[in-house]
Amino acid sequence: MSRIDEKFSFLGGRGETALIPFVTAGDPDLGATLRILGALQRSGADLIELGVPFSDPMADGPTIQRASERALRSGTTLPQILEMVRQFRRDSDIPLILFGYYNPFFRYGLKRFAREVEAAGIDGILCVDLPPEESGELKRWTDAHGLDTIFLLAPTSDAQRIRLVTEQGQGFVYYVSVTGVTGARKRFEDHLRAQVDRVRRVTRLPVGVGFGVSTPEQAAWIASFADAVVVGSALVQVIEKAPGWRKKAEGAGAFVARLKRAMKRVSKKAGGERLE
Repeated sequence: MSRIDEKFSFLGGRGETALIPFVTAGDPDLGATLRILGALQRSGADLIELGVPFSDPMADGPTIQRASERALRSGTTLPQILEMVRQFRRDSDIPLILFGYYNPFFRYGLKRFAREVEAAGIDGILCVDLPPEESGELKRWTDAHGLDTIFLLAPTSDAQRIRLVTEQGQGFVYYVSVTGVTGARKRFEDHLRAQVDRVRRVTRLPVGVGFGVSTPEQAAWIASFADAVVVGSALVQVIEKAPGWRKKAEGAGAFVARLKRAMKRVSKKAGGERLE
């Protein structure tokens, strides 16, 4: 059982929904990221998504695009990110998911990538632009190294796509709450609950919801029916606005603490019958 599986099993036994914050590695530099990761864990994060900066992040909105640009300007590379993860792992066993685009992974060499990612202490890979139909070569190596490969679903996903993602995926299913790119949003469609229930009825995998979650109230609502809440752009914006690494870490931690407190106030209701 992977660290991701163990975490969801533990939280499920307590009736809790996982909080998964996202940060871009190297924004504004890797030293700051290391301190921010520690602040997120201390403040209630259950898992963490660590974004690999990329020059063409087509699934991301302006906030995360700017974070990638800052990280790349600071000289952040994948080997440096993995070294930072190794440092973080000296004091932490929180599940870590490497979030990125296929091009940097492919250019690194998939065999080498999987080997070094596992050695650094990463638990899962979310390659946002690689659909399950084209993931065979990546999964060949991630499976060999015990890494969970996580896939995405969207409101436009039909029954065939849902079945494919839930059969091929590991760790959890990432349900994209809205069509389009990442970015904080003021409201969600009321039928999001029904869409998540539809997925939960056909899989044993936990279902997490992301893209657009920006307030404690939104996180609490999603926590009432999903297995995880993923928060990215709103957190990255907090980091962007704070001056200096100390304020960035403090601000990120305080924001995550507010989200987690709100999520704990709601009791998760079963989203329909699960596959047994």
